Amino acid sequence: MKIIDAHLHLFPSSPGTDAMAQGVGHENSVDHLRQVYRELDMVHGVVMGNRDLARQGENCPPDLFHYCVGLDSLVLEGGETVPTDLPDQVEEHLRRDTCCGVKLYPGYNRIWLTDPIYQPIYELARRYDKPVAVHMGLTAHPRAFLKYSHPLALDEAAASHRKTQFVMCHFGNPFLQEAAAVLEKNRNVSTDLSGLLEGRVDLERYWVERGGYVSLLQTWLSYVGCWDRVIYGTDWPIVNLAEYIRYIQHIVPQEHWEAVFFENANRIYHLGL
Repeated sequence: MKIIDAHLHLFPSSPGTDAMAQGVGHENSVDHLRQVYRELDMVHGVVMGNRDLARQGENCPPDLFHYCVGLDSLVLEGGETVPTDLPDQVEEHLRRDTCCGVKLYPGYNRIWLTDPIYQPIYELARRYDKPVAVHMGLTAHPRAFLKYSHPLALDEAAASHRKTQFVMCHFGNPFLQEAAAVLEKNRNVSTDLSGLLEGRVDLERYWVERGGYVSLLQTWLSYVGCWDRVIYGTDWPIVNLAEYIRYIQHIVPQEHWEAVFFENANRIYHLGL
C-alpha cells in the first residue's frame, strides 16, 4: 500500500531537533527519511513550513516532498508583527509547483482565523487552488492560546470562505466532538490524523491503557463518515514512522486505508502522484 505522509516537519540539525528524531528511532536528515520511506512504502511527504519565510522549501527535494508555506510564530513574531508584504511573499511560494498549500499556526500567533491579516491569504489559496492547513487542538508549548486553535474557530473561517479548501490538522485533538461537527458541516474542510501520538509507544499496551481515547477517535471519525476527507499524516519527528502507520491502521477501517493513506492527500494537495 502506497503511503503519503501529508504532515511532517523538517528542522535544521541542532542538538534539540537531532535528539527529538533520535528519541523516536530516527535521524534528523532527509537522507534518512528517504531510506525509511523506501522501507515503509511511503512515496511522498508534505512538509509544513516553519521559520524563515524566504527559505522555506529549500531543503525539500521535489521527488520526495511538497511543502506548505508556513506562517508560524517566528514569521509573525507571535502575532506581534505582520510583514506588510506578507501576501506577496505567500504568493511567491504558491506560484511554485513544489508548494502545495499554506500552513497557519493560530494558537501560537494568538490570532483569530477570521482576522483581516488572513483574508488575502485565503483568497490567494482559492485562486491558486491550494489548501490552507491549520494547526488545531493542543499546542506544543503552554505559551500558546488554545482558544485560537479550537476547531470552532476554523468553522467561522471555513463558512465565510466556501471556495477555499481547509485542512484541520490533528483532527482538532482533543476537541474531537467539535472537530467532527466542523468536518461534517463544512464540505470545504478536510482533516489530517497527524500528531495523535508523541514519542515511542508500546502499542499493545496503549490499546489497553488508552482504549477509551482510541474508542472516541474511532467513534467520531465513523460518526462523520467522510473518509474521502480524512488524510494520513505523522507530525514527524515526534513519532516513529512504522509505529504510527500501525496506529492509524488500527483506528481507520481497512476498507478506507487506500483513501486515507494515499488517495485523499494526493487529490486534496494536488500532488499529481
